[in-house]
Amino acid sequence: MNRIISCSLLLVAIVFLPCFVLAKESPSTPDTPPSVYEYNLKNGLKVLIKQDKRAPVAVVQLWYRVGTSYEHEGITGLSHALEHMMFKGTKNHKSGQFEVILSANGARNNAFTSQDYTAYYEVLAKDRIEVALELESDRMQHLILDPKEFAKEIEVIKEERRMRTDDNPTASMREQFNAVAFLNSPYRSPVIGWMVDLETMRLEDLRKWYKKWYAPNNTTLVIVGDVEPEKIKVLVDKYFSTIPKSELPAAKLRTEVKQFGERYLKVKLPAKVPSLRMGFKTPGMIDAIKTVKDKQKVEKWEPYALEVLAAILDGGSSARLTKNLVRGQEIAVNVGAGYYGFGRLSDLFVLSGIPAKGTTVMQLKKALLKEIQVLKEAPVTKDELKRVKAQVIANEVYERDSIEHIATLLGSLESTGLGYQLMDEYVPQVLAVTAEQIQSVAKKYLINDHLTVAELVPQEIKTNIETSKKKVKNKPAGDAK
Repeated sequence: MNRIISCSLLLVAIVFLPCFVLAKESPSTPDTPPSVYEYNLKNGLKVLIKQDKRAPVAVVQLWYRVGTSYEHEGITGLSHALEHMMFKGTKNHKSGQFEVILSANGARNNAFTSQDYTAYYEVLAKDRIEVALELESDRMQHLILDPKEFAKEIEVIKEERRMRTDDNPTASMREQFNAVAFLNSPYRSPVIGWMVDLETMRLEDLRKWYKKWYAPNNTTLVIVGDVEPEKIKVLVDKYFSTIPKSELPAAKLRTEVKQFGERYLKVKLPAKVPSLRMGFKTPGMIDAIKTVKDKQKVEKWEPYALEVLAAILDGGSSARLTKNLVRGQEIAVNVGAGYYGFGRLSDLFVLSGIPAKGTTVMQLKKALLKEIQVLKEAPVTKDELKRVKAQVIANEVYERDSIEHIATLLGSLESTGLGYQLMDEYVPQVLAVTAEQIQSVAKKYLINDHLTVAELVPQEIKTNIETSKKKVKNKPAGDAK
């Protein structure tokens, strides 16, 4: 099951600490797990602290509410490029010194950019948290954007794009698919950016982006691990309270325009096997919480029903797609389904697969749509629904073993506007989904007029040897050496 988000069974409790502006408060009982402490500094920085004393370590994450979905045409990839430059030095630390300091303190660190946010993190011993806070506060306000560093780093990013996308037919097809599936939504652009935009990107673009979005009132600081909130509060206040807030621009949501019929895309690239990707426009949790879509309200249970529907199709080897199409009819090498409904904008319900030898992509498409039709015509059985819900619980038990997972969950939910409290609702809401609700969302949203289909048509792969022979053969006389 390709889930954007997964949540824990942990209950939330908020405790007031001095020197912070209390944001929210929720009741706590003696038998609840360790609390999540939530505070806002006066400059707008949100702080989430969760105690987990199983090991003397902690994860520190800084989440900026800016990603590819904040960009417009011509500057795609800007958020990701700035993420790279955040490691290239500040007024107080030279380029490369960031990693040297953290390595000397036994820390592991990295960063990632998505459609909706950019996050930086350190995993380190609990008595080294101050090191991470000092470094993160420094680059929040004192980043140096050096022309020479940028010139080198933009070439690194271009090569990253070539390796991960341009030289990967499946990734290239997925990128083209998104660009066709969405006409108006910024989700149509790749996180790494279009190559044409990378080639024309200027250092001044990054400088403006940094000044515009990298501010405490656009950030959530998440700390999870063997920590004492009172002590963490003192350190956070020391390093972040004096950073001034910024006048943030209004992030206008570019709502996707209504689709009036199936879209089809054929992508011809050098590849060994064909593949298929299909996506239905579906509402997200954000729609159920905040908006009315096409004058028709999205019920809060609908995203959860779509989530369970995805698990019914692709929730392990006993799920329908694998059982029916891979093992049963043997028309697919692999198949998958996923609901992408936990971002800050509406997204897709996706089906994908590689046809088996002797089966065409269109035959596989027909078989996948038939599985959807079966869900529309008859409710899932009690046993099947019970199995899927048991898997959800099992996944949560395993995932709660990781403090990094818990921190990432807290930060991503806050950064998309859903609120970290949603993690407490996830499992109960999934368990409450009925067979009738699954049938209802299948009928309502998985319709052909909201469908986009992309087919990868394999082209001949020219090997290095063949290319070299061709070059030699075509060399002008006298140039040979």
